[in-house]
Amino acid sequence: MDKILDTALLMLDGTQITLEIFILTLIIAVPLGLLASIGRLSHLHILSRIIELYIWIMRGTPLMLQLLFVYFALPMIGIKLPDIAAALLAFILNYAAYFAEIFRAGIQSVPKGQYEAAKTLGMSYPQTMRRIILPQVIRIVLPPVSNETINLVKDTSLVYILAMNDLLRVARTIVQREFDMTPFLIAGIFYLAMTAVLTWIFKKLEAHYGKYDK
Repeated sequence: MDKILDTALLMLDGTQITLEIFILTLIIAVPLGLLASIGRLSHLHILSRIIELYIWIMRGTPLMLQLLFVYFALPMIGIKLPDIAAALLAFILNYAAYFAEIFRAGIQSVPKGQYEAAKTLGMSYPQTMRRIILPQVIRIVLPPVSNETINLVKDTSLVYILAMNDLLRVARTIVQREFDMTPFLIAGIFYLAMTAVLTWIFKKLEAHYGKYDK
């Protein structure tokens, strides 16, 4: 039991990296995705096409490839980023594209009559979005956002390929050193614990916003 506890304590450093990437990606990618979704629906044809291309590239290529590109290809053209910054850049750009499509679908699901009613009341487009559309969109997009957020927890393990000491890499290092599979089991428990907390949070949020449907 003491050995398991000691191993878990050793893995806390890796958990810190995992949580840092997860939290910062979520904090930045969600609002960036919302802005991208609004731009995607913009009447400015050039802006809409540029964002559509960005989303197509990010969703059409593997996150691992994007990580490798940022980490190895950018330095070839003189852009050298610290390891954590390179990982965050790839994660944020990737997940912002997915969140953008989720928010776009949510915005488009709101009946157009509500836009017209808001315009009749003299509301500007930003006011309409902030006061009428986005509160409804939040309720609509919570389930898919929940799924993407849980995927993000698991995808943080991909930074392993960048030789960063995340949770999975620390676990593998201990396994190779001690020839014991326990660290992998502990890593699995850590990931399950994080996803369990997120599932609980999103269930509470869905229940909170769901009451406005009644």
